[in-house]
Amino acid sequence: MRTETLQIPTADGTADAFAAHPGDGGRHPGVLMYMDAFGIRPVLREMARELAGHGYFVLVPNVFHRTGPAPVVRLPEHIGEKDRDELISRLMPLINEHTAERTLSDADAYLDFLTARPEVAPGPVGVTGYCFGGLLAMRTAAAHPGRVAAVAAFHAPVAADGPGLFTPVTARVHLGHAEGDLTPQDLDALGRDLDAAGVDHTSEIYPGTVHGFTMADTDAYDAAGLQRHWDRLLPLLAATLTDG
Repeated sequence: MRTETLQIPTADGTADAFAAHPGDGGRHPGVLMYMDAFGIRPVLREMARELAGHGYFVLVPNVFHRTGPAPVVRLPEHIGEKDRDELISRLMPLINEHTAERTLSDADAYLDFLTARPEVAPGPVGVTGYCFGGLLAMRTAAAHPGRVAAVAAFHAPVAADGPGLFTPVTARVHLGHAEGDLTPQDLDALGRDLDAAGVDHTSEIYPGTVHGFTMADTDAYDAAGLQRHWDRLLPLLAATLTDG
C-alpha cells in the first residue's frame, strides 16, 4: 500500500489531497472520494486506505482548499456532541460557499488529475462521498456522465438540488441514508425522482443509524452501518469499474 499527499491544480488555486493505492506498479480503477464536512483527517485516510486495499487508486481532495490546507479547523481526536455544534458553526459558512459552480469547477480538475495518474487504469471512475460530500459526488456524476460509472453517497443530502440533478446521471448509484435523516416517505419520494430520471440505483435507510454513521471518530459512528456501507460500495465498484 502506498499513500501520498498530492497537489491538484484548480481554477482557484491548488487543492491538497490524500491518495492511497496498491503501489504494485500496476494500473487500477480510479475512485474520487469526497470528504464529509469535518474534512481530511485520520479516519478518512483510513477509509481511503481500506478502499485502496481492494485494488483502487483513491483520491481524497480537500474541497475547502480555498480556505487553506487540511485541516481547515482544529479537530479533536474524537468529535463528541459537545464539539459538533461549535465545529459545524465554523464549517457551515464554508459549506454554504461551496456552490454548485465551485463543485463543478473543482470536479473538472479532480477528474482530470485522477485520470492522468500513471497508476490509474483507463476508463470511467467511481465517485463516493459522505455527508455533504455525497451531494458533491452526485453533482460530479451529473456533470460528467461519460466519465463516472458509479456513485455512492452516504448520509448525504443528495436531494438538495432538486430532482433535476438526477436527469443527466448515467452512473449506477447507491444511496445509504441514516435513519435519523430520512423518513420512509422521504425515501419513497426520492426513489420516484430517481426512477423518473432513469437512474439505475439502490437507495435504502440503514437501520438504527444517525447522520455521520460511517465516521469512527464521531459519536454518530455505527459499526454495523459502516460495514453495510462497505457491503454496498465494494460490489458497486467491482461491477462497474475495470482495470482497463
